[in-house]
Amino acid sequence: MKAIDIDRQFLRDTLLGLLEVPSPTGMTDNVVQYVCEKLNELGVSYEVTRRGAIRANLPGKVHSPDRAIAAHLDTLGAMVKNLKPNGRLEVVSVGTWPARSAEGARVTLFSDGGRQYRGTLMPLKASGHVFGKQVDSQEASWSNLELRLDEQVASKADLQQLEIHTGDMIAVDPQPEFLKNGFWVSRFLDDKAGVAALLTATKAVLEAKAELPMDCHLLFTISEETGAGASHILHGDVAELLAVDNGTIAPGQNTSEYGVTITMQDSSGPFDWYLTRRLIFISQTYGIEHSRDVFNYYRSDAAAAVEAGNDIRTALICFALDGSHGYERTHEKSLVAVARLISLYMQSGPMFERDKAAIGPLADFPDDQSEWDETEFNDTKLLPSED
Repeated sequence: MKAIDIDRQFLRDTLLGLLEVPSPTGMTDNVVQYVCEKLNELGVSYEVTRRGAIRANLPGKVHSPDRAIAAHLDTLGAMVKNLKPNGRLEVVSVGTWPARSAEGARVTLFSDGGRQYRGTLMPLKASGHVFGKQVDSQEASWSNLELRLDEQVASKADLQQLEIHTGDMIAVDPQPEFLKNGFWVSRFLDDKAGVAALLTATKAVLEAKAELPMDCHLLFTISEETGAGASHILHGDVAELLAVDNGTIAPGQNTSEYGVTITMQDSSGPFDWYLTRRLIFISQTYGIEHSRDVFNYYRSDAAAAVEAGNDIRTALICFALDGSHGYERTHEKSLVAVARLISLYMQSGPMFERDKAAIGPLADFPDDQSEWDETEFNDTKLLPSED
């Protein structure tokens, strides 16, 4: 393995480009096109599922077993539930996110035939001049939100005249602001920042002509926010899956605000002992700022892959994220750290020789995980030695 320079300008530009493309779950075709164009620019081959998930391919010395690294393209959003008599629209969320984070958001409604309408997600009691203190006491819930379109509509008939229907998709403006001090603020950094870091790491590995010991698949999923994630894009040769997503900054959490966070467990349970400690070892060896954390109310592409029946080792690394599923903030240093770790992980060998087969004898099963030492595995050539 060797450390590789990370192109920060490419990281920034790629993330901004991703944020410009609306992609709530269920409406991801345009962002799939964007990522495929990026892969074409990098010279990376890829395949696309019938619904649009992307599996890109970086060839290595060994074709089986291979590994996969996943990040999701879909974001939170909303959908029209009903056309209201007053010309407003009842809405429901796409993905799980708090209504208080949606209040006041500027949005675009996408209707049939390519029609687009601008509007704002408003609480039912929005004006203090009318409702007084009730604007503060009204519960923040999706049932207490409505979409106010910037059109001359005052009735259900007016909305029908615009050919607006139940089920029309609503995309929320990301409103990105990238500051010179490295703080990057926007909606939907989850997980477009992870996608940008993965593409940037790929660029670094390719330009450095780094040798990959095993095939590596880059998975860009399209329904993580609604739970499906990487359940539908793996194939049988994948022995390891690394998910890249956000790490929450909040009281009681241990997320690294300017580095990478290696997740030990989320709501689906512990991640693979060996793969997780491989990532910790790489971070320690190459001086990547990192921390370990546990997330109670969190699941990722990795959980969906295991729940779909895949017998694979999984791990989750995260970039820092303050205000997840709201108006989010990260720092450039954190995304660079994630990209560095990905680029080094791509260069590491299989965890164990036995992983090339789904089932094997006890004889080649690890002896005792509590005594496992990465440096010993370097010595026994179960993973490549450091250059």
